Amino acid sequence: MSAKATRNVLVGIAFNAYDPLTANKVERASEESVEQIAKEVLTAVTELGYATFIIPLQKSFMHFSQRLKTLNADVLINLCEAFLGRPQLEANVAAALELLGIPFTGNDSRTLALCLNKFKTKAVLKSFGLPTPPAVLADSPDQKIELPFPLIVKPNTEDASLGIHSDSVVRDEDGLRKQLRHIQDVFGEPALVEAFVEGREFNVSVMDVEKPEALPVSEIEFAGMPEGEPNICSYAAKWLEDDVLFRSTPPRCPAQIDDALRSKLQETAVKAFLACSCRDYARVDFRVDKKGRPFILEVNPNPDISLNAGYARALGAAGIDYKIFWKQLIEKAMNRSKSK
Repeated sequence: MSAKATRNVLVGIAFNAYDPLTANKVERASEESVEQIAKEVLTAVTELGYATFIIPLQKSFMHFSQRLKTLNADVLINLCEAFLGRPQLEANVAAALELLGIPFTGNDSRTLALCLNKFKTKAVLKSFGLPTPPAVLADSPDQKIELPFPLIVKPNTEDASLGIHSDSVVRDEDGLRKQLRHIQDVFGEPALVEAFVEGREFNVSVMDVEKPEALPVSEIEFAGMPEGEPNICSYAAKWLEDDVLFRSTPPRCPAQIDDALRSKLQETAVKAFLACSCRDYARVDFRVDKKGRPFILEVNPNPDISLNAGYARALGAAGIDYKIFWKQLIEKAMNRSKSK
């Protein structure tokens, strides 16, 4: 698309605005970050020459949709990760955009809904023959769990590592029951009880312009973790910059691994991307056990896309300019609309 053509395209950037009245009361740092992401994307897209505006999604979806209709964007960059503080409504926002006939970047409502449900995603991955740790969905704190320890317990339908802390890794029955009760009390939803893979943690960003391609592998390094802490990327390690766990889990991209493991992780990530019907971009998280076997933890169809986050880091490692990435996604979204 030429510079003249970009000037004739109106791009909207939608994001869920932080509202202290509806935000998650326990862990809010991830929600507060979305507006900053939107501003960084606005700068990048504006520098490409597009006419661009930001549209926050707040308390009223009716007001949001009316603004969309009034502004009449040619394409929308969808950064919405929740609505009314609830990640479970992320897919509903995308579904509404589909009903309104507005072309948007990122994954569709079906994929967003699937991947938010960790247990269902694991079932899909397993049906494609992809490796994922054994797990049970616990509807009650008293449910019998027939999996060997150690285990990791997390909310089944939250994102951004919500509900994942040091105590989430349990090594006995008392710890398991405590975490099951905690998730029921705080989140009011079933818990995913999963075999804890002792080993290294990696993630692979996948970019889908002409076809899905894996970007350089990234590793979360645990060498500096305080003694007694489990080697996991908890909520604090991911979001709380002043926390010792944040400083103890630096990412490295590209990861320092051999070619065989790198190829295996990248190939598996693309297969997971396709199995979950992803489009445009996503990130696949892995644990690799001490025998070198990778296991998929989850497929994230709406990863943090800010300049200091993992996806942009992987783009940089691949030599892909952040602005060009958005230009390609804008054009792809518009072409999808034309083909329909």
